[in-house]
Amino acid sequence: MAIDATEAASPLPYQNTQFGQSRHFYVAVDRIQFKMETLVDLLSLADRRPCLPTIICCSTRDELDAVCSTVSSIPFISLSALYSDLAESERAFMLENYRQMTARCNQIIHSQVGNEDETGKHEHRSHVIVVTDACLPLLASGESPISGRLLINYELPAKKETYMRRMAACLAPDGVIINMVVGGEVVNLKNIEESSNIVIAEMPINIYEIL
Repeated sequence: MAIDATEAASPLPYQNTQFGQSRHFYVAVDRIQFKMETLVDLLSLADRRPCLPTIICCSTRDELDAVCSTVSSIPFISLSALYSDLAESERAFMLENYRQMTARCNQIIHSQVGNEDETGKHEHRSHVIVVTDACLPLLASGESPISGRLLINYELPAKKETYMRRMAACLAPDGVIINMVVGGEVVNLKNIEESSNIVIAEMPINIYEIL
């Protein structure tokens, strides 16, 4: 599925929301072999929205490696990967560095609402961090969330609890979640939606408007 962001209108004003009101969407992928291509299409939104703090969640190390291999070649993205075998000091440094970059990017994004400067949109690369569930910030242990503007579930979690943990650990209160869904995962998506009391809508063509 190709994502068309070229016809997007001016960005909408930001809204302060709670996590229960975060905007949840899904994008259906016809076949598994098109999944990576669809992810690259989604990330092209980062070229339209400079300095977009994004988190990509994977369920396995193999998928994380595959995502990193592809995304690392995208010129307008600054990529980090959080591996389970990182030394604790390196992990803490990477998380804190991403939090600081995210804070700066959020300031830039908010300052551009209603005043987008096309001539300067490439001045700030978007920061993307790829994580597995084993590497998410441990909120129960006192770690701070990384609060990205966009959370992409490259692999849909099997359980509601994992979905909610990803959201709490990775997403800013006014952030957007995009779930990539292949084939039979639609049933799993509906189960998460119903058990979590949230609405997961089909992703609009002009998703750029609400980022």
